[in-house]
Amino acid sequence: MISQLSVTAAAAWAADVAPAAAGGAPNPIMSFLPIIAIFAVMYFLMIRPQQKKQKEHQAMLNAIQKGDKIQTTGGVIGTITGLDANEITVEIAPQVRVKVGRGFITRVIRPTVENPRA
Repeated sequence: MISQLSVTAAAAWAADVAPAAAGGAPNPIMSFLPIIAIFAVMYFLMIRPQQKKQKEHQAMLNAIQKGDKIQTTGGVIGTITGLDANEITVEIAPQVRVKVGRGFITRVIRPTVENPRA
């Protein structure tokens, strides 16, 4: 019984190996298919959402104006008092102003129903 099973398994293995040996190497496109699939998954799960987030951030930076309350990357919250091409002057306390690069603005704080003082 065991010898019949091993002969059957050997015959099945030989049937699978024989076409590859007779035909030569496998199709090169099939070899690259997993790499292409991984790249597609990476694009749709990582690259595309990051590009969308970058566009939204750039639109927010283009829309800021004097009087907006902002938060910087470092966590500093203040009100915009001046705008330049690459720098923004932010008042963080009465009569305390700092210059911040445009790229370091994280968000614009808008008044909401829950927080009308924002």
